[in-house]
Amino acid sequence: MTLAEFFELLASQPYLILAFFLIIPFTAFLAGIMGKNEGHITPWKYLYSTLVYLVCVPGIFAVTLNIFLFLFEKQPIMNTDVYTQILPIISMVATLMIIRNNVNFDQIPGFGKLSGMMMMIFAVLILMWGLDRTRIYIVAFTRMPFYYVLLIFVGLMIAFRVGMKRVFGAS
Repeated sequence: MTLAEFFELLASQPYLILAFFLIIPFTAFLAGIMGKNEGHITPWKYLYSTLVYLVCVPGIFAVTLNIFLFLFEKQPIMNTDVYTQILPIISMVATLMIIRNNVNFDQIPGFGKLSGMMMMIFAVLILMWGLDRTRIYIVAFTRMPFYYVLLIFVGLMIAFRVGMKRVFGAS
């Protein structure tokens, strides 16, 4: 099954997507009411962590997919699928805003890893977009063995990670 076939399958049953992306912010809202000012306590923070991952993984994927489709594939904005490209982002933003009202994100287990992954994905997309616009990769990589290209990519990612830790003072 390709990614296009998977999106077609989802588009054929939009009520499943709607239910998933409406239940998560609603659950966060209910948790905020029931556990008011107790979001840092053990049962609530793990519920919030689960909700954050359930909504942020598809949301980050949708943002990445949109950037890829608009920058690299030159897809017109009018061809955007509301259920798979817009709804996950809206649900992610709404859920994070609701959760932020009851608990600090630093107290949610794993949230730092998720935001770090998001920064890494965006940095790679920016790097790929820059290479695509300058067309440097055609000249530089056409005569190189693939494992050299892979080593260069891994080296750039490690350098970026070290740089980000130094810039933002992460431990």
